[in-house]
Amino acid sequence: MKLNDENSHYEGNLKMQSNERYVFNKSDKLGEGTYGIVYKGQDIIMKQPVAIKKIRLENEDEGMPSTTMREIAILKELDHPNIIKLLNVKYLPNDKRLDLVFEFVDFDLKKFLKKHPEPLSPATIKSFMKQLLRGIIHCHDRRIIHRDLKPQNILIDPNNYALKIADFGLARAFSVPIRTLTHEIETLWYRAPEVLLGQKEYSLGVDTWAIGCIFAELFERRPIFAGDSEIDQIFKIFQYHGTPSESEWPGVNNIPHFKCTFPKFRKKQPTQKFKKLNGLALDLALKLIALDPAKRISAVEALNHPYFND
Repeated sequence: MKLNDENSHYEGNLKMQSNERYVFNKSDKLGEGTYGIVYKGQDIIMKQPVAIKKIRLENEDEGMPSTTMREIAILKELDHPNIIKLLNVKYLPNDKRLDLVFEFVDFDLKKFLKKHPEPLSPATIKSFMKQLLRGIIHCHDRRIIHRDLKPQNILIDPNNYALKIADFGLARAFSVPIRTLTHEIETLWYRAPEVLLGQKEYSLGVDTWAIGCIFAELFERRPIFAGDSEIDQIFKIFQYHGTPSESEWPGVNNIPHFKCTFPKFRKKQPTQKFKKLNGLALDLALKLIALDPAKRISAVEALNHPYFND
C-alpha cells in the first residue's frame, strides 16, 4: 500500500481484501515509543474506536522483532477486564509493517490526573488501586512480570473510571528459579531499587514497587521518587528509606552497583515524606515500597489489606 502524502487519511489494514476493517487518520497520533507509533482508529464494522500500534519492520533483518513477538504472545494469554485487549494483529509485508489493534481507552493515568487537578476522592483512588492490583495479579498468576508499570501505561475510561493495564512491550514470562533479566526497564521514577542497583535476579516485586509509587502519587499528586539519573534515583530512595545495611537488607552488599562509599542517609519518618497519605492507605503504600524486595508485600497480599475493607 502506497501512502499519499497529500492526504493524511489512509487505511491501515484495508485496501485489497473485503474483510479489512480498521482505518486511521495520520493526524490522530496518540503516542510514540521505542517500538512503534500508536494512532486512534476506527473499526468500520463495529463502528467503534480502536488504538492501532504501527510497528515498522524495515530495519529488522531477521523478521519480526522478538519484543513484538513476546508482546503478542503475552497479550494473547491474558484475558482480564483490567488489561487492555488485543483485538487483531495484521502483518503487511509490502509495507514492512505490523499493526497491533487494541481496544481504545480515552486517557492514560498521567493525562487523567492532569485533566483532574483537584484531589481524587478516596473512593476513586481505592477503585483504581483495586483494578490495578486485580490486573497485575492476573499477570502474576500466569508468571508474567509487566516490568514497565507507570501512569502512562495505565489507561482510564473517564465515563466509568474503568482501569486497564497497557503496553506489555517490556513484559516477560518468568520461571523458577528466576533467570537473570535485563535491568533496563521501567521509567526511572517507578524503577525498583534492586533493579537500579543491578541485581541480576529479581521477580514480581518490581511490579509491586511501581504500584506503590503510583498509589502514593494518586494522593500526593507528584512522583514520590523523582530522580534525574539512576544514581540520583537510588539516592532519592535512600534519602527516604535510609542507606541500607546488611541487617536491614540481607545481601545488599553483594548487589553489583551497591557501594560501601554511598552516603549514609538516615531514615525519615513517613510524615516527612508524605503529606496527604495517612492511616491504612499509608500503611499499604509503605508495604508496597519496602526497600528489601523480600519484605515487599505481594499484589495478592495488597488486595487483602485492611485498606480495602470499607
